[in-house]
Amino acid sequence: MSAKNKKIAIIDYQMSNMFSVDNALKLLGFQTEITSDKSVIMSADGVVLPGVGAFKEAMHQLKKLNLIKPIHDFIESGKPFMGICLGLQLLFTESEEFGKTPGLDIIKGKVEALSNQKSVQRVPHVGWNNISKQNSNRKSVKIDPLRDVKDGSYLYFVHSFYVNPAEKDVVSTTTEYDGFSFCSSVLRDNIFACQFHPEKSGPVGFKILKDFFDGN
Repeated sequence: MSAKNKKIAIIDYQMSNMFSVDNALKLLGFQTEITSDKSVIMSADGVVLPGVGAFKEAMHQLKKLNLIKPIHDFIESGKPFMGICLGLQLLFTESEEFGKTPGLDIIKGKVEALSNQKSVQRVPHVGWNNISKQNSNRKSVKIDPLRDVKDGSYLYFVHSFYVNPAEKDVVSTTTEYDGFSFCSSVLRDNIFACQFHPEKSGPVGFKILKDFFDGN
């Protein structure tokens, strides 16, 4: 099935960067729909959980809109699921932002503040930075969206918190900022989630989007 025949659902929980993701996917030839409808999500060929803003409010919105079970159900279907920025963080067990808040607990680990790191002088981390690819479990996943992306490639970041996975074999890339190395993307089974914004990262970011959703 080519990109033009694939439908990608972009989850709308009323606090995310939906339209830049939507525009990027459309430019790549995918059919897209911004939605909070469970049936639309479940019928899609792929799903994006985007996001900007606070973890606690995002979880509140996901609960309010009854989107937590559809997210779990879609991931269990085995179809490609991508989390971007806050959408990466929400997949984790909990966040310390504005007090401890439970997350979706799809990936074990915590979301922690960059400001807790002594070497980090500037928060938020904004701008272009490079990624270091980790070998972890690349050979065991169905789709590796970074398979043709060069180690050291630059992508665009905007964040004040980072994910700290309990299981290090899910770490797909790391990135160094102010002398602190953090997990900048995770890869497990049919899940790829990244702290950087592929939709704002030019040709490399667009390649990641295309290879993930059109690579199976």
